Amino acid sequence: MAYGLYSHIQTNRRRSVALLAGLFFLVYLMTFAGALFAEALSVGDASIAWLLRAAYRDLIVALPWVTIGTLIWMAIAYRYHQAIIDALTGGHDVSRQEQPRIYNLLENMCISRGISMPKLKLMDSPALNAFASGLTEKQYAITVTTALVDKLDDAELEAVLGHELTHIRNGDVRMLVVAVIIAGVISFLAEMVFRGLFRTGLPFGRGKSSGDSKGSGGVFLAIVIALVAIAVAWLLSIVIRFALSRQREFLADAGAVELTKNPDAMIMALRKIENRGELEGATSAVMEMCVDNPRSGIADLFASHPSIDDRVAAIVRFAGGRDPGPITLPEPQAPEGPNDAQAEQPPATSPNTAPATPTPSGAGENKPSLPP
Repeated sequence: MAYGLYSHIQTNRRRSVALLAGLFFLVYLMTFAGALFAEALSVGDASIAWLLRAAYRDLIVALPWVTIGTLIWMAIAYRYHQAIIDALTGGHDVSRQEQPRIYNLLENMCISRGISMPKLKLMDSPALNAFASGLTEKQYAITVTTALVDKLDDAELEAVLGHELTHIRNGDVRMLVVAVIIAGVISFLAEMVFRGLFRTGLPFGRGKSSGDSKGSGGVFLAIVIALVAIAVAWLLSIVIRFALSRQREFLADAGAVELTKNPDAMIMALRKIENRGELEGATSAVMEMCVDNPRSGIADLFASHPSIDDRVAAIVRFAGGRDPGPITLPEPQAPEGPNDAQAEQPPATSPNTAPATPTPSGAGENKPSLPP
């Protein structure tokens, strides 16, 4: 495994094009299902053949508008996806003056390899995580959490930045964003169709003959077919995200090791991040972009990331790193209050007062005071 594998980059480019083509297919499938719903709900009874023909006619009529709407959605996502991610995570741009440590680490790595430097963003979070985002070279950004900056040393932080740079270089980030756009479109259309189901339905084209449609009992079957089509489209949109190869994380780890020449730093960074990467309030789409997406049990079967143990084992096997095992990080200490600080200070003495002489044990104990 090496940084910027040509075959992996080319595969990701082909997958991105295929995902976009799949987006239009799923949108058209959802439109057909919605048209079939509307036709079934707008008649008292009809044959399934007539309803399918009517839904197909409605699809042809709606095709230009649906295509335009999908293109507008994609344009909005292309232009504003980073702003949406920043709104969800609270990430903001940082400069060299604000964060010289991480800025210099990222810049030096980019200069040494001739890579265009992405934007650097910081989000205030107790989680230890980072992710890359963007669709084009001008949009690429790497976001790190404040806790990650605090808990990792320079070598470990550089390894994490190298991991995210590899995702950008290999085209993983672009493919993830495209997959998120697809899931968003399909979820939106599915919600629209189900809202129509529980209302009166959308008034698509009429023009049916009563003799052709009466007494055939196809309405119920049409609704079932429409429901199945919507479920299939929705599941496919999820499968697209799950189908994103876990191999990309192994390749990104390998890329970080190749960039930094320090497998131990990548291993230590992964061990410190382990089980501490859950971003509060972040969507599953954002978590899939992160260095680690914690999952356990049944959920791990559908996780977009391999386990930390598997990733560390791969680095040890192929790069010769040393695995210290799970790491326990010290808990942050609460700031001391003014009363605590005063309690820890020794009692003040006057400069003119001689220090008290220690009293021998037992001296002066239980002696009654004498009258003057």
